Amino acid sequence: MYSVTNATAVPVAGPGPAAPGPVADADERTRDRVLAAVLEHGPVSAAELGDMLGFTPAAVRRHLDHLSRAGVIEVKRLAKPGSGAGRPARRYVLSSQGQSSLGNDYLDIAALALQQLQKVAGPDAVRAFAEERFADMERRYAPEIEKAGPDIRDRATALSAALSRDNFVASAASIEAKAPLPAALSSVQLCQGHCPIQQLAARFPVFCDVETEVFSRLVGVDVRRLSTLARGGHVCTTHIPTGRLSARPATVPAAAPARLDEVTNHQQERP
Repeated sequence: MYSVTNATAVPVAGPGPAAPGPVADADERTRDRVLAAVLEHGPVSAAELGDMLGFTPAAVRRHLDHLSRAGVIEVKRLAKPGSGAGRPARRYVLSSQGQSSLGNDYLDIAALALQQLQKVAGPDAVRAFAEERFADMERRYAPEIEKAGPDIRDRATALSAALSRDNFVASAASIEAKAPLPAALSSVQLCQGHCPIQQLAARFPVFCDVETEVFSRLVGVDVRRLSTLARGGHVCTTHIPTGRLSARPATVPAAAPARLDEVTNHQQERP
């Protein structure tokens, strides 16, 4: 059984029974670390994992091959930004099997319940349920994000930290626009490596919509969802523009937030 930092254990059927003893235990602990690093930093290359964890290239590839055969990670071929033409690099991410094994207890029951709710009361009832669920997140996060101040980058970083504590394995990376592009195009890319309700959101995309609306209110600017795990992305990615530099005042409702009249982008995938 592979355990992941801050996540529910991932049961994995390996290619065969491991030999008992200290060596097998050490290998399992090492694979736990590799799997946790892929979850947190993916898409990530074998060389990057080796540098992070202090492993030789041969050692890290051996563990990656084992995890790939077990079906919990997979290879994505991605071109490195700015590298020009050439063969895309092999980068590792958690597979759908790996994602679905992290904290998805009772999701099938929840999906059936929401399906029945939608049938009886209509899609607005499902949205109201999603809004109520994320209203608690918004109320808990708002004071911490307000404490970060008006700078959008600082607020995005605070949001990332709050999400990580709730097991979303989040990160926030600043992307500065360089000449000849205007500085107004600078942004923060907020990524979530794990979604506890991924399977549920795949059947009811309104959960992704409502979460995006909450992020927008928390950071104080209009944000755009570029990809989601529920729609096959390797992470959930939210584009947060920082050209405004300071956030508009946040207003956190006491009850479930009202529906926003804006077009959602949760199905878009960054090329």
